[in-house]
Amino acid sequence: MALPKSKIPDRPSFVVVVAIDFGTTSSGYAYAFTKEPECIHTMRRWEGGDPGVSNQKTPTTILLTPDRKFHSFGYAARDFYHDLDPQESKQWLYLEKFKMKLHTTANLSIDTELLAANGKRVKALDIFAYALAFFREQALKELSDQTGGDFDNNDVRWVITVPAIWKMPAKQFMREAAYKSGLVSRENPEQLIISLEPEAASIYCRKLRLHQMVDLNAQKSTQNGVSPTENVGTQMEHVRRNRQSRTFLVENVIGELWAELQEGDRYVVVDCGGGTVDLTVHQIRLPEGHLKELYKASGGPYGSIGIDYEFEKLLCRIFGQDFVDQFKLKRPAAWVDLMIAFESRKRAAAPERTNPLNINLPFSFIDYYKKFRGHSVEHALRKSNVDFVKWSSQGMLRMSPDAMNSLFKPTIDHIIQHLKELFSKPEVSHIKFLFLVGGFAESPLLQAAVQDMLQGRSRIIIPHDVGLTILKGAVLFGLDPSVIKVRRSPLTYGVGVLNRFVEGKHPPEKLLVKDGTRWCTDVFDTFICADQSVALGEAVKRSYTPAKPSQQVIVIHVYCAEREGVAFISEPGVRKCGTLKLDVSGTESSAPRREIQTLLQFGDTEIRAMALDVSTGRSVRASIDFLSH
Repeated sequence: MALPKSKIPDRPSFVVVVAIDFGTTSSGYAYAFTKEPECIHTMRRWEGGDPGVSNQKTPTTILLTPDRKFHSFGYAARDFYHDLDPQESKQWLYLEKFKMKLHTTANLSIDTELLAANGKRVKALDIFAYALAFFREQALKELSDQTGGDFDNNDVRWVITVPAIWKMPAKQFMREAAYKSGLVSRENPEQLIISLEPEAASIYCRKLRLHQMVDLNAQKSTQNGVSPTENVGTQMEHVRRNRQSRTFLVENVIGELWAELQEGDRYVVVDCGGGTVDLTVHQIRLPEGHLKELYKASGGPYGSIGIDYEFEKLLCRIFGQDFVDQFKLKRPAAWVDLMIAFESRKRAAAPERTNPLNINLPFSFIDYYKKFRGHSVEHALRKSNVDFVKWSSQGMLRMSPDAMNSLFKPTIDHIIQHLKELFSKPEVSHIKFLFLVGGFAESPLLQAAVQDMLQGRSRIIIPHDVGLTILKGAVLFGLDPSVIKVRRSPLTYGVGVLNRFVEGKHPPEKLLVKDGTRWCTDVFDTFICADQSVALGEAVKRSYTPAKPSQQVIVIHVYCAEREGVAFISEPGVRKCGTLKLDVSGTESSAPRREIQTLLQFGDTEIRAMALDVSTGRSVRASIDFLSH
């Protein structure tokens, strides 16, 4: 049987790989031509940009017109929304930080909805599809300008990054959005690959050269009266200024850093993003630099937006929850302004800081508060029991460094707790390096906390362009998806089957007698266990038979659990999570019992299914669906 085009390794059928890092707080794309794989180009500079924020990526914000058509994305969306007349802006639909909904929704489906800033509901799938369509258009435009002609979307292999801790429904949701956006077609699913964020970071980090990173451990001592954390800051600054060029060369050899890495060395990648923190443990196999996952991906919703929520809670303590809720609804654009002002001060927080941080309150906040309460913002601050936030005569909230640090504390505590648990696992011993990546990794407070926790057990490495690490790694992954040879399954997967009833082994309440045969019902047939190693391309084989010859489709429920050692699908913690569909129409054969051999692959970033009719040797359409309930 002929292999599809994309399966032939020696002849890439794509001219270029474009990776989209669709982040909770900021997004961007990067690309490389398959002819020059060591040359990674990051996207053009965006218009707009905020003080104190390097704007290589654009905010993940989207604006729809009052009749729900796509208007703009990123800085353009934010600025346009901000400039609208307050009365008019209530009709427009503005969304930000919406990616987390895919992680937090328990029963995610195609119909899951999001809330816009004005309180109106929109379909999540539409929003994600609009965003992907925007990136598709931007990237193709840039590629056309580069190559001097209309660039054909069929020549692009697209890569979309998602957190490694996302469950299958969320990954499938991204794929559905990509189909809807016209990024790729359902007929050619191979054109899109889903990349796991910390994995992408790991692929890039293993190519790092010493001049492309900051080694926190090498900076223990104070140099010329400058404390180490400040030094990281100035080093980072220096790199940012020299980053006018958007093209990064990734040496084809394994980087100098790895001169210190021997065969079998282990390292941890901690991807600290806006929404989630994601941890991956890898072992390197030399000389090719192939990677093997040592422990299933872990993490949680401990991204930097947690700090924004703490700030919001602080505002509620001072001005009242009722006022804050009303203000967000009635003056949504001013609320966005306030959060932008907070964002730039948030980036100025550092362990050694002694001078206060000032946050500009928008005029409409001061004005609306007076109307709402009948007294001034200044009065509210004096009256509140929050003593570390003062009012400055220039119309600003003045926060002491301790106040700011306390907003970081819950989020950083979660991350450190998680790291401690991870490092206590037997699989996670002898870790040589810890790579801190993602936008939140730039925070000196987080860096100091991680240093403090590790006490020099592993070297902490921060790549220079820490916010772009995932993007660049995702491009490398798209060029060679086989670099990660072994993964760990995050969950236990299986199906419910009937087995012959065995006295003494099976519980009597599971007994079913059919045509004189004694069967045990609800038996969990395990495909793969949680944290089990699975090699790329390794498949689980099962055979299924249609109940009657005329049957067109075999539908099999797939169950999953967080733990291993599941015996029955009725046990607590086991839930139905998907359906396996085998389309056996048009494969009628004269064989008395048709056997459909099914192959399931768990070694990739998504679960795949393939099937074959054994009697005819013909391929059967197989699909596995985690989204329909």
